[in-house]
Amino acid sequence: MKLNQFGLQQVSLETAKKELTTIGFLNTTSSENATGLYFELLQKSFVLVQDEGGFIAKIGNYLATGASDLASFYHNKEVITREVFYTVALQLLEFEVGIDFKPETLEADLKKINLPQVSGDFSQSDTIIEAWYLLLNSHTKNGLALIDKLANLGFYRNKQLEKPFFFNGKAQAVFETEKIVREVVYVEAPLDTDNDGKRDLLKLEILRPGETERGLQVPTLFTASPYSQGVNGPAGEALTYDVNVPLERKEPTETKYEDIQYRPVENKLPAEREVAGSATHATETFVKENNHTLNDFFLARGFAVVYGAGIGTKDSDGIQTCGSVEQTTAMVAYIEWLAGNRRAFTNRKDNIEIKAWWSNGKVAMTGKSYLGTLATACATRGVEGLETIISEAAISNWYQYYRDNGLVIAPGGFPGEDADVLAIETFSKMQNAGDYLHSKAFFEDYLTQMAQWQDRKTGNYNTFWDERNYLPFIKDIKCDVVMVHGLNDWNVKPRQVADLWDALKDVPIAKKLILHQGQHIYINNVPSIDFHDMMNLWLSHKLYNVDNNAKEILPDIVYQVNTDAETWETAEDWKGSETTTLYFGEKELISEPQSGMFSFKDQLPEEQFKQYTKNIDQWEKELKEAGPMDGHRYLAKSAVLTEDIFLNGRPKVTIKVASSQDLGMLSVELIDFGDAKRLKPVPDVLMPKGLQLGYNWREDNVVELKLGAKTPHKLISRGHINLQNRENPWKVSDLKAGEFVEIELELHPTMYHLPKGRQIGLAVYGTDFEKTVRGNQDIEYTLDLAESQLDLPIG
Repeated sequence: MKLNQFGLQQVSLETAKKELTTIGFLNTTSSENATGLYFELLQKSFVLVQDEGGFIAKIGNYLATGASDLASFYHNKEVITREVFYTVALQLLEFEVGIDFKPETLEADLKKINLPQVSGDFSQSDTIIEAWYLLLNSHTKNGLALIDKLANLGFYRNKQLEKPFFFNGKAQAVFETEKIVREVVYVEAPLDTDNDGKRDLLKLEILRPGETERGLQVPTLFTASPYSQGVNGPAGEALTYDVNVPLERKEPTETKYEDIQYRPVENKLPAEREVAGSATHATETFVKENNHTLNDFFLARGFAVVYGAGIGTKDSDGIQTCGSVEQTTAMVAYIEWLAGNRRAFTNRKDNIEIKAWWSNGKVAMTGKSYLGTLATACATRGVEGLETIISEAAISNWYQYYRDNGLVIAPGGFPGEDADVLAIETFSKMQNAGDYLHSKAFFEDYLTQMAQWQDRKTGNYNTFWDERNYLPFIKDIKCDVVMVHGLNDWNVKPRQVADLWDALKDVPIAKKLILHQGQHIYINNVPSIDFHDMMNLWLSHKLYNVDNNAKEILPDIVYQVNTDAETWETAEDWKGSETTTLYFGEKELISEPQSGMFSFKDQLPEEQFKQYTKNIDQWEKELKEAGPMDGHRYLAKSAVLTEDIFLNGRPKVTIKVASSQDLGMLSVELIDFGDAKRLKPVPDVLMPKGLQLGYNWREDNVVELKLGAKTPHKLISRGHINLQNRENPWKVSDLKAGEFVEIELELHPTMYHLPKGRQIGLAVYGTDFEKTVRGNQDIEYTLDLAESQLDLPIG
């Protein structure tokens, strides 16, 4: 395991002594002898051992040198050295002798593991103190800092510490999770989405530290999850669209953006409810929420956590609208209540008002995918109380989730899904049959309208999608933003976060970007990066006003290197400093334009077509190899690379193309060719439930992205375009059979190292069996090679 720590705050020796004294490692009777002090510190870290004999027995399990265990070292009164300190330190951090490191190669192994270290004379007490403080804040092999591991064993249980308590600028697990208060309130939103003449009441599930009952006010992590009250899988499956349909020609238009721009309509709202009384405590509770483990980590550290599913979900009013302005307004209402600026009630009937008296008014939003999407949406409202968002794998423009450049495009793994499908899947109100009865007809009418508005027929950008595009409003964001995204996420594709990152550049807030090599995953349980620490540093600063230099310590961009496991680096920007251009040859990508034409047929033999519809992985593999796809796509490779290159940003293709019909589409893949072990995009589980999140508290799996078996190629990036939307996604251009047109297509952005010895490949084809419609139409595409090129962002 290689450690990568970006959330570590460097402190002075004076501060280290002060913090170690506060938590009981140092006191007035601490030894002034360095070796004696070391063993005192070590004994206090053995939380489960209460006597001297037990301690000596335990340290006998640790190796001090290649020839001595630590108990023998202790009995022989040998002097602590740097070598002994770090040999033991690695074992305390759960690294195994003979597997992860060896005493005889200690220095090389320390460098390989990337353990934070101190220099200095280990015969001096101050060096021991400095090294011990740093060790406590170093990460174990399995994902948490050593101080967190000690807390999980009960280190803080009998200590009289102020709550919340911070160590190295981060909130500590000093809260009693067994005393967490669970309650439900109903927030009154400024909406009437089910048109019943009453403002929508929205269920909110709250988990707050029991210490709030004694007057402590705490900040809140809010996860806006339309999934949290359940999903309607069968209803979604029934509405899912058939993608084995032909691409259709579109009549040309001169549509301008202003013609389809979303303009909100002011609707008169029903009056607010008349308050019939007030209460300080809720009358409804719950047993187990649909939890997010990052939130669980912070529940043990003095943060409240709330889950709101919003309109049209179980026990809430309204209907589900999938990304609409109303959905954002519903989620904003929760934040407003937490900040003291909106009303909530104890139930949906009695109008008994309840306030968030336990809240300090500061809120952060967390969550992945739809959850992170709604965090971005809420941020664009500039709502008071929202201090930061941690948006993971978030959509910034719903059009680019279900459409792209005039094409209907499926999110990876979900062919046939669309906005209305997601709406009915998350309309968990359906599961309460009596409640659903009153809004069923209204919702069914809305779904019918939604199907028309989303327009699967043309795939054009229109008013429906413009309403669901947050990018024009990024300028209104006032809170600081953390973005996390997978460079191999073909569900919420990398362009979503890149567009958000670019739009935020001129917004006067702090913004941080973390890019991993995984698919649509969380990374808070990946031990090679200290994500918990990074977010703890960030949220302690943002929500508890801890002066810990979080904005300066956390790099603006952290990315996972694709060529090695457990390796993370920093970057200045997601944009290369130069561009390398390769031109289309008949079978090669070349350095100079070369005349010629290349044609391929989109239509496949019927059996081959049917096979690919059932086995997307087979199609994806054969697309990149000589064989059944020959004659059905353009495939070219560069010369073998003589030096490493780093792709950083948005590759772009310019292609001059003709279709044999008066319609057409192109799909493009950028490929890494060369036999090599590559990171698997889905992490391996290293330890099931091996990540403990607090004392006697919840657990998470420890996972890591590992190198897989050798493969001959790997997808780097891709893109799609309808040839009739070559100017923009709302204007339809004419296309005549046999007419050459030029398209420019930006592929999804990447950060990708290509070592020397590899080849850059490019595939150009029509039907994408996972993403586009699949009509198996009799279309031949012809590329003008001399007028086609690939531009790569380098550096």
